[in-house]
Amino acid sequence: MSNSSQNQSNSSQIKMVIDPITRVAGHLGLTATVDTTTGKVSNNEAYTYVTMFRGFEVFLRGRQPPDAVHITSRSCGVCGAAHANGSLRANDMALGAVPYPLGHALRNLAYAMTDMIYDHSIILNVLEGPDFSAQVMQQYYPSCWQAAQQTKATYSDIHGFSTIADIMTALNPFQGYLWVNSVKAQILAREAGVLIYGRHSHPSILIPGGIGTDLSVGESLFTQYMYRLTTLTAWVKVVISAWMDLANFLIDNCNYQYQGLTYSKPTYISSYGFESPELYSNLGDDYTTIYENYDSLAHTASEGPQTVFRATIVRNGELLSKSFIDLNVAQLEFVNSSYYHNWAHITSPFTETDPAGNKLAWGLQESDGTPYYMYHPWNKTTIPNPVAQSFMDKYSWDAEPRLIWNDGTIWPYETGPWARLHAVAHFHPNSPIVSRGQISITLPAINEVPSWLPSGSMAEWTVEWTPPDYSTTLSRILGRAVDMAAAVYAAWENLEFGLQEFMKNQTSPKTSRPWKQPSFSLGVGQYEVPRGTVRHWMVVKDYTIANYQYHAPTTANVSPRDNRCNGPWCINGQSIGPFEMSVINTQIMEEVPPSEWVGYDFLRAIRSFDPCLVCAAHFEIKGKINKVLDHIITPVCNS
Repeated sequence: MSNSSQNQSNSSQIKMVIDPITRVAGHLGLTATVDTTTGKVSNNEAYTYVTMFRGFEVFLRGRQPPDAVHITSRSCGVCGAAHANGSLRANDMALGAVPYPLGHALRNLAYAMTDMIYDHSIILNVLEGPDFSAQVMQQYYPSCWQAAQQTKATYSDIHGFSTIADIMTALNPFQGYLWVNSVKAQILAREAGVLIYGRHSHPSILIPGGIGTDLSVGESLFTQYMYRLTTLTAWVKVVISAWMDLANFLIDNCNYQYQGLTYSKPTYISSYGFESPELYSNLGDDYTTIYENYDSLAHTASEGPQTVFRATIVRNGELLSKSFIDLNVAQLEFVNSSYYHNWAHITSPFTETDPAGNKLAWGLQESDGTPYYMYHPWNKTTIPNPVAQSFMDKYSWDAEPRLIWNDGTIWPYETGPWARLHAVAHFHPNSPIVSRGQISITLPAINEVPSWLPSGSMAEWTVEWTPPDYSTTLSRILGRAVDMAAAVYAAWENLEFGLQEFMKNQTSPKTSRPWKQPSFSLGVGQYEVPRGTVRHWMVVKDYTIANYQYHAPTTANVSPRDNRCNGPWCINGQSIGPFEMSVINTQIMEEVPPSEWVGYDFLRAIRSFDPCLVCAAHFEIKGKINKVLDHIITPVCNS
C-alpha cells in the first residue's frame, strides 16, 4: 500500500505526497506539486527522497578485505548477491587473485539465476506489473482498458493470451497468471543458483580469486542446473513476449511513449557483466595489472563465452568512453542535498591516483581550490548529519553520485537494463547478443515444459529489440524484460563451457587461486546487476580495509538535485537526477477527478527503475515518534 496525501494550495495546483512508496525495496518518498489542469508537475517541483540512513560501509573499516564480500551482501535481502559480486571483483583486484575459468563460469551461472532471472521475474510481474493490471486499468484508465479488450495480442502463440486485456488480467495481484507463476519461477531460479552459491540471497562460498562450490558430485550439479534452466528458458519467452505486447499497446493506444522520460538524449553508464571466463582468469596477479587489463574483457576474443555487457559512458547522446578505467576515474560523490557532512575539508585523501597512475577526476579542482579527487569514493568518509528536511537544502539520505569529464563538466547519470542494452546495441557490435545494431538473442527450443507453461513457449524464438534513444517508463520495463533473455543466453553459454572444463579434470577441478595479503592496494568492482551498475571501492593497508564505499545502482538513479550544473540535465540551475526527472516528465492520466488521483503514472515511472534502497544501516530510536501519517488513501489492489 502506498500512503498518498494531497494538499490543495490553490484551485489549479495540488501537492501530492506519496510516502512510503510501496512495491519497492526500502523506504522512498515522493513530493510533487501538480497542475490539475494539465496533470503535469508545476515548476519542476518533484522531489524523491530516501528516508533511511545509508552508511553500511562504516562497519567495514579495520576488517580483513574478504569480509567485505559477506558483510556488504547483508546490506540487502533482495540484491545481496549483487553487492557480494561487486565486492568480490574489488577483492579480486585488491588482493591480486582471479579464478580459473571454471571458477568464473560457476560465478556467472549462479548469478544468471539468483539475481537476473529470479529478480527480473519478480520485479516485472509482482512489483511493477500491478500498476498495469486489470484492477487498476478498469478503475483509473477505463478508456485504455476498453481498447485493451478489443486489441489482439501479437505474440499470443508464445504466451497464450488472446488480448491485451488478458495480459493485464494476468498481472492482477495474488490471482493473475503472471503474478502467481513469477513466484513459482523465482523458486526454480533460486534453487539453481543455490546449487552453486550454497545459499541465497547471501552466498556463502564466494571468495577472492574464486568460488568454494563443492564439485564432488559435479555432473549432478550441472544436470540439476540444466533441468531448471530448461524450464526457465520457456518461462522467459512468456514474460518477454507478454511485456512486448503490453508495452506496444500502451504506446499505440494510451499515449504512453514518452511518459517517465529522464533525459532527452541518453546519459548513462554501464560496465562489465557476464565476463568471459577465459579472459577474466587472465587479467593478472596484482592490483595494478588487473586494473590496467580490465578492458581486455571487451577488446580480446576468446574461444569460450564472450563478455556480454561492456563498460560505456554516454553523455547527452555522445559516446565518451568504452573504458573501465575512465568510468572509475570520473566517479564523484557529493552530499550537498544529503544528510551528511562534507568530508573533503576535514579528512586526508587515501589516494590521488588510480592504480595506473591516472589522476582521479582528471586532476581538476573546485573554484576554491579543493581537488575533485577528494570526492572520489576511494577518498570518501561517511559522516552523517541528520537535520530537518528542506527541499531547498538537505532532503535525502541518498548521496549525489556524479561523473566529471576532463572538460570540467559534472553531470548526473542513469544506469539500468535499458542503459546496458542500449550501450552494447549502439556501441559494442562485437557483443554476442548484438546483431546489425540491435539486441538479437535466440532462445533455444525446449522438448517439454511443465503444465503451468503454454506449449507455445517450447519453440525456438529469437528476441529482437532496438533500445530506443531515450529512457522512459516503458523502455526501462522492456529493457528489463529483454535483459532476461541476455541472462538465459549467458547461462546456457557458461553451462556448456563450465561442464567442458569440469570434465577435463573431474577428480580435482580447479576453480580458485590463492589471494595475497598486500601492505597497500586499491580495488574497484564495477559490475552489471539487475538494477544497473553496482560500484564498490576498497583501500587496503596492511591487509586491512582502510576505507570502503559502494554505490548501488539506485544510488545514482535516486540522487537528489544539487547546484553543480552545466549541461542539459539542469533545470533552473539545478542538476536533477533520473528519478526526479522521470516524474517531472510524466503526466497524470488517471481518468478520475484530481481529488481522487493516486499518482499511478508517477509511481509507474519510479517503479520502472526497480528501486532498491535497503542497502542501508537500520537503527531504532526508542521512545521517539518520528512521523505520524494523518491522511491515508488506500488505492485499488493495495498498491
